[in-house]
Amino acid sequence: MGDNKNIHILGISAFYHDSSAALLKNGKILAAAEEERFTRKKHDFHFPKNAINYCLKEAKIDIEDLDYVVFYDKPFLKFERLLHTYFSYAPKGIRSFIKAMPLWLKHKIFMRSYIARELGYKKEILFSEHHLSHAASAFYPSPFRTAAILTLDGVGEWTTVSFGQGKDNKIKLSLELRFPHSLGLLYSAFTYYTGFRVNSGEYKLMGLAPYGEPKYRELILEKLIDLKPDGSFKLNMEYFNYCAGLTMTNRKFHKLFGGPPRKPETKIEQRHMDLAASVQAVTEEIILKIVDYVHKVTNQENLCLAGGVALNCVANGRILREGPFKKIWIQPASSDAGGALGAALAVWYISLNNERKTDGVNDFQAASYLGPQFSDQDIRKFLDSKRVPYQELNYKDIPQKAAEIIASQKVLGWFQGRMEFGPRALGCRSILGDPRSLQMQSIMNLKIKFRESFRPFAPTVLKEKVGEYFEIDRESPYMLMVASVRKEKQLSLYPEQENFSGFEKLKIKRSVVPAITHVDYSARIQTIAREDNLLYYDMINAFYNLTGCPIVINTSFNIRGEPIVCAPKDAFNCFMRTEMDYLIMGKFLLDKGKQPPSLVKKVSKVEFELD
Repeated sequence: MGDNKNIHILGISAFYHDSSAALLKNGKILAAAEEERFTRKKHDFHFPKNAINYCLKEAKIDIEDLDYVVFYDKPFLKFERLLHTYFSYAPKGIRSFIKAMPLWLKHKIFMRSYIARELGYKKEILFSEHHLSHAASAFYPSPFRTAAILTLDGVGEWTTVSFGQGKDNKIKLSLELRFPHSLGLLYSAFTYYTGFRVNSGEYKLMGLAPYGEPKYRELILEKLIDLKPDGSFKLNMEYFNYCAGLTMTNRKFHKLFGGPPRKPETKIEQRHMDLAASVQAVTEEIILKIVDYVHKVTNQENLCLAGGVALNCVANGRILREGPFKKIWIQPASSDAGGALGAALAVWYISLNNERKTDGVNDFQAASYLGPQFSDQDIRKFLDSKRVPYQELNYKDIPQKAAEIIASQKVLGWFQGRMEFGPRALGCRSILGDPRSLQMQSIMNLKIKFRESFRPFAPTVLKEKVGEYFEIDRESPYMLMVASVRKEKQLSLYPEQENFSGFEKLKIKRSVVPAITHVDYSARIQTIAREDNLLYYDMINAFYNLTGCPIVINTSFNIRGEPIVCAPKDAFNCFMRTEMDYLIMGKFLLDKGKQPPSLVKKVSKVEFELD
């Protein structure tokens, strides 16, 4: 690399789900975003032209200024797996084969020429392997000089689980499990069976699990999976349909668990809760066995995680509490979106052999605030164009004003700074509420998010106060860890509440912060440090000074079926379509009660995608 030349590397993920783009400048993560945020189509899998354009704009460069473009997996290897699978199950898989082929023949097989044509890019286009992209996204942004690396997802080209080690600028993946034996696809099979959408509803299944009992755990381990002590496993493919069919499960699976899959939007029964609890228990058991084996083989103190299964924050919490590793770091965009970032990092460190320096404490993810930001001038221009009434605030007054709104039991939309990269809102595109309110979980689920009432909300807590409220002794900046509310913050149950089952458990006030306490006394925690997000931290600190509580409810700024908001227009539309009370965008405060009725847009069920 020349002394004066900037090296720009663009990573791309596309054509499966969560398409994205990420851009490095001299190895630093400059920008990263999912395509869905721009198109407003949740989990958009199309070529991420909008995300790419954003990355180039952020870097102030044109396509021809890019030195390398890299795709996150190897399409030919994936196509080989597809053909091998279809031929193995022929003629059974013909419908699935016919459905898959048009996209492959139009785009995926000829990916190099397709990317070159779409971008107008004339230099060489590189390809990373899927799980290497995941591994690179986990290790290279981490604070560790050396670490074990574990990737778990549905499937890449052939691989479903891989592990190895990272040291300085090198990664070596040692062992893998291969398709069709996949922990991610096992979990997705139960996602499908319990009536949620695959590649979208897995976190709903995780949220549903505490309402049930793991009554089917032994049945799963006896019939569906052959699990070894080292965590390796084989699935009994007699019960699954994803190799050849258009569904995840088959009649034999349905017979085993007592009936057909739940139809979306129909009543969730206790059986579905118990199924969720059972597959969650099995998943945690498998992950803990794998983690123990990885530690035994690598003898490392640190662990880095990526892949869609790494978003299972309940399992992550158990790895931290019960696993053998001293420290773990998880890529915030662990799904395929993060593959774009990992592919770019792999080129910088592996292909170009650049030096990697780390202090062992701070990561390189920039708090995952890697998306677009909008100036007050941009926001004012939008608001004025719509003739929206607003109050202009001084930034020094925003923390106190926001804290007062939240403390008065009002729901606040919060639109500040750079959009988050990954599925979690981390204090820039958030909806905020008072965690002390028992009603707030129901209000925000049903009137703001338009989603299932059982879904838990996450807390953001001041970093230095986390140990006072939760059983965790370290920061969790990316909302990827679940920990229990401390015993002294929990409330005793009344005798009649002891026998509550299913969604009756929602009625119980379990702690001094009930709105963020799940029915098993857990919470998915985000800690906030002032150096990462000054305005958000100061707002929560003002709420703490006002109420004595250093926590706010933080949920993503969107309604069900839509991506997290990106631009002022998206935030305003979401604000006006819900029963949110206030919105602070930049330095502008919007009061719902002062908005003209002509701007109010009520949401009906048909307006958003039921997932």
